[in-house]
Amino acid sequence: MAVGTLASRVTGMLRTLMQAYALGAVSMADAYNVANSLPNAVYNLMLGGILTSVIVPLLVNAANRDTDHREGYDQRIFTLITIALLVITVAATVAAAPIVMLYRGSITGPELHLMVIFAYFFIPQIFFYGMSSLAAAILNARGSFAAPMWTPVINNIVVTAVLLGFISVAGFGVRAATVTPGAIWLLGMGTTIGIVVQTAALLPALGRVGFRWRPRFDFRRAELSEIWGVGGWMFGYIATTQVVLLVTTRAANEASVLAAQAHVGYGAGYTPYAYAWQLFQMPYAIVGISVITALLPRMSAHAADGRWERVTGDFSAGARLSAVIVVPAALVLAVLGPSLAEALLAHGATSLASARYMGEVFAVLCLGLVPYTMFQLQLRVFYTLHDTRTPALIGAATMIVNIAANYGALAVLPPGQIVAGLAAGFGLANLLGSVLAWQLIRRKVGGLDGRAIGASLLRMHAAAAPAAVLALAVVLAAGLIVPAGRLGALVTALLAGAVAVLVYVLLARSFGVAELTELLADATSRRHR
Repeated sequence: MAVGTLASRVTGMLRTLMQAYALGAVSMADAYNVANSLPNAVYNLMLGGILTSVIVPLLVNAANRDTDHREGYDQRIFTLITIALLVITVAATVAAAPIVMLYRGSITGPELHLMVIFAYFFIPQIFFYGMSSLAAAILNARGSFAAPMWTPVINNIVVTAVLLGFISVAGFGVRAATVTPGAIWLLGMGTTIGIVVQTAALLPALGRVGFRWRPRFDFRRAELSEIWGVGGWMFGYIATTQVVLLVTTRAANEASVLAAQAHVGYGAGYTPYAYAWQLFQMPYAIVGISVITALLPRMSAHAADGRWERVTGDFSAGARLSAVIVVPAALVLAVLGPSLAEALLAHGATSLASARYMGEVFAVLCLGLVPYTMFQLQLRVFYTLHDTRTPALIGAATMIVNIAANYGALAVLPPGQIVAGLAAGFGLANLLGSVLAWQLIRRKVGGLDGRAIGASLLRMHAAAAPAAVLALAVVLAAGLIVPAGRLGALVTALLAGAVAVLVYVLLARSFGVAELTELLADATSRRHR
């Protein structure tokens, strides 16, 4: 799974690099990125959280409970959610323009017009995002994890090809006011076709695990009540995350207008946040998502049998295995962020200054990587216990903190630094969420193996901190020696990164970080096989 996730994230990063290359970091990119975020926003608000977190435990329970080993339950769930997705997608597409108005902030003129056009192309993706998540839930509940990790690669390849086509048609430096209808159609249709192909690629995997959809409408009241019982509060939690996304997007769009008025010499709106978020997801996804996906069915089975000590053991193992990569990534990438962004993103339509600012936002996001990963793991423990009420309440608290931080950034920071402030607010909210979740889970399962997790985190940070300090020293020294520019940034990032990885591995082994030793041994044995 980690290899599949790595492949999807690497190709996703290449897609992001191509977006920066083709669209730049100002009006054209902002219109595309804001509109392309809307399908996920609506989908997550309506069904995303239920499909990714709640359905798998329900499917696992049905397999242990039903005489037909869940076949009827799976078919009814698949039918019900497909109908719901169709209704939501049609309604959201009709309401595309009002939805854009919610997120636009102070954006007006040609950029707003283009944002609305892109929204009509992109919002139908809701149906296909949902079908992909539903298929992944069926596969995960049946012990098949690889296909959902690999199919995003297809989507990324398709959209990357579309962006190359856009460059050949429109060239560089295209603005929202000058882009042609043909180029808009190419971007809009091509981006949506990517997710359609990704969804279709999951169908063979469903067949291999023995699932073939036969629509069933004999919905049972008990099953609907079960879904509503856990899904109702889940909707509450997702609502808090989407309110935060709405406020963050509006604040970033406000920052874009303020930056233009202040004649800031780089893109300082939603696009830097969107690209920094894509880079931020790389270290978390490679290990965190893989661990979460593998642990959720297992923890659900243990929770169904009342074996709380095994739920605790699964969480402890998942937290420590994730942290062995996430802890050094958080510290080292916070140092390397600006250099990496200059090397990777400062091409085509994106200037060196715009790329560097994206790297600064990415660096701030990375400082919150550890609490974000821990919080996501903790949420899955609640879901295995069929408790979605507590995450919703925690989400309300984090929402308040995040929104306050966002408005504080708008009020206090100069226009060119507001988006970096939004990234800081995100990390602060996740830190609060992880602290609250830890205390509340302990009361439910009797403990989270805190002593073992704390000892491992302490050793990992003791190994990662010197690595980050040395990486910073290399970056500062290289700034005096290596010429400024993309090539110099690449050399700096590679050299500092290599030093940091070497130091971390050596110190982690000397400090007895067993999780790293096990991870390296497993990787070595797999390579030999």
